[in-house]
Amino acid sequence: MSDAIKLIAGTSHPAFAAEIAGKLGVPLCDTEIIRFGNENILFQCKENVREADVFVMQTSCPPVSDGIVELLIIIDALKHASARRITAVLPYFPYARSDKKDRPRISITARLMADLLETAGADRVLTMNLHSPQVQGFFRIPVDQLNATPIVCDRLRATTDLKDSVLVASDLGEAKDLGEYANRLHLPMAIIDKRRDDDGENPRAVALIGDVKGRDALIIDDEIASGGTMIEAARFLKVNGARRIEAAAVHPVFSGRAIERLRGSEIERLVVTNTIPLRDESLGSRLETVSVAGLFADAIAAIHGGDSVSKLFA
Repeated sequence: MSDAIKLIAGTSHPAFAAEIAGKLGVPLCDTEIIRFGNENILFQCKENVREADVFVMQTSCPPVSDGIVELLIIIDALKHASARRITAVLPYFPYARSDKKDRPRISITARLMADLLETAGADRVLTMNLHSPQVQGFFRIPVDQLNATPIVCDRLRATTDLKDSVLVASDLGEAKDLGEYANRLHLPMAIIDKRRDDDGENPRAVALIGDVKGRDALIIDDEIASGGTMIEAARFLKVNGARRIEAAAVHPVFSGRAIERLRGSEIERLVVTNTIPLRDESLGSRLETVSVAGLFADAIAAIHGGDSVSKLFA
């Protein structure tokens, strides 16, 4: 069993787990997850995992807290079933935006997530495009962060005429990541100066660094939560003379009324990945999803075989 690879899917994104399993040619383990009337969770793996290399796949999506507890219970069960190594595969890392103490008496919850995963028994973590790369430093176990940028760029290059396009960061924090898109797509950049007065969903764009007048604007972000930042960016770009507006993001969180708000926005096309299951398809043809399951499958194979994961970042 020491060379066996085992794939276990949580309930958060079964289609994604099944796609990874299909690409690896490894079946998902037979498991049972029961939610009792008192909201307690029971997990049972019905296959032997003793001395196996186990990968547990669970993304962060509603209900977020249930998904976290379920993941911890799965890892704990596998640890006590004598799995040789347990890798938590988290396409979208929970509480990734809670990465700093920027006000008194709050939790740095991303660090808490790291502590919980380690305490439950995870030996390593595989994730994608953390909101803040420093979250890797919260762990004392290995963390591999995959990068969806090459895949998203390939889709944009194949489906969009980029000749008169300019890449736009919807706020200053996204400017560094935008540079990688600019290098890959050989496009100029613009940056929006965004201000937020509170924790609400209505940021204000106050200035634009760069020129979009008469050009197609392509807004880039790592995730879309409420959609407020991207929608305000699109409005501001139109005011500043942008001709056509498209957008791309890695993680389609789409919280609250995000889909409804995006439907009424200036954004004509939105490209996202499948790190999070889409529960509302009402954006229709304006929304395109590109799969990153193949990249995760390649990373799992590399980890299991002791090969380099960084070679996948090219």
